[in-house]
Amino acid sequence: MLSRNKWLTLHRFLYYNKEKMTTEQEFKSALKECRDIFSAKLGDYSASWRILRPSSLTDQLFIKAKRIRQLETGEVAMVEEGIRPEIMALVNYGIIGLIQLSEGYVDEPDIDKDRALQLYDHFAEETLKLMIRKNHDYAEAWRGMRVTSYTDFILTKISRVKEI
Repeated sequence: MLSRNKWLTLHRFLYYNKEKMTTEQEFKSALKECRDIFSAKLGDYSASWRILRPSSLTDQLFIKAKRIRQLETGEVAMVEEGIRPEIMALVNYGIIGLIQLSEGYVDEPDIDKDRALQLYDHFAEETLKLMIRKNHDYAEAWRGMRVTSYTDFILTKISRVKEI
């Protein structure tokens, strides 16, 4: 099980901010953090992810979600990176997946950092718009959910995609 301190830290990360923000502002703030990491990794590794096929991306998403579940259930971690970086990796790999579905995979990285960021921004914006519409339709029900339910839902959806 997730220790009380770790649960509170995760809960604060997902739901609270020092200043009261709208849901859209919270989503944009979280996406900005994810984009900053994506951009930094582009500087380190270029767009090497362009070679990943959809099946490899779903496996990567699965690995990240399983890691989050392992941390939530309190299993001993050999590498103490925490849940937050894994959640951010899920966001980034999800956007990479959307890019790959749109552009196809390649044998060698074929785009520069600027183009990769343009594609990232496009799909992040489309995802944000969808999240805002869904948030409206579900009356912000996500705010009342248990944090660990997100992990279970993510694993369920990945399992469904892997079956396709």
